[in-house]
Amino acid sequence: MKILIINGSPAQESLSKSICEAYQEGAQQAGHQTSLLQIGKLQFDPILHEGYHVIQKLEPDLLQFQELVTWANHLVIVYPTWWGGMPAILKGLFDRSFISGFAYKYHEKDPFWDKLLKGRSAHIITTMDAPKLWYWLVNRAAGTNMLKHAILKFCGISPVKSTIIGRVKYKGKEELANAILTIKHTAAQLK
Repeated sequence: MKILIINGSPAQESLSKSICEAYQEGAQQAGHQTSLLQIGKLQFDPILHEGYHVIQKLEPDLLQFQELVTWANHLVIVYPTWWGGMPAILKGLFDRSFISGFAYKYHEKDPFWDKLLKGRSAHIITTMDAPKLWYWLVNRAAGTNMLKHAILKFCGISPVKSTIIGRVKYKGKEELANAILTIKHTAAQLK
C-alpha cells in the first residue's frame, strides 16, 4: 500500500509530528511505502481570495501535494483539534488543492458530481485537550465530521476511520507514549 501521512500541525515539533512518525514507522515495518508531509514546511497561500469563482494558480508545494494524493492508496491526516476543528492551515490546504477537476467534478446538467479520488481510504487522527465524550456530545464531533464527510467522502475517499486522542494536556508522558505506540501498532496492522 502507498500511504500519504499528513502532519496537519504547523508547529515544527508537536504531538502530531510524533504520531505521524510512529505511524510511518509502523507502516514501513509492515512493508508499506510511505510519504510524510509536514504542513508547517509547505509554502502556499491558504486563503481563497476570490472563493472558487477564480481558481488561484497552485504553488509548487500544492502541486506536489496533489501528486502525492494521486500516488497514495491511503491518506493519514493527523492534527490537533483547535476550536473544535482542524488548524486553519490544514483547512487551507484542502481549500486550495482539492479543487474541481482534481478532487471532484460537478455535472453540467444536474446537481450531482463525480468523485475523482475514489479508490483511496483515509484515517483521521486528532488530538485535543477536551475529553472525547465532550467532543462527541457537545460539539457533535463537528471538525472530524467535516473532514470525513464534507471533504474526504465528498471526493470519493472511503472508508474513513477516525481516532481521537482526548484529554492530552492531562496525560502524563507515559500515557502519551502508550497512545503513540497504539497508533504505531495500528499502522503495522494495515493490509
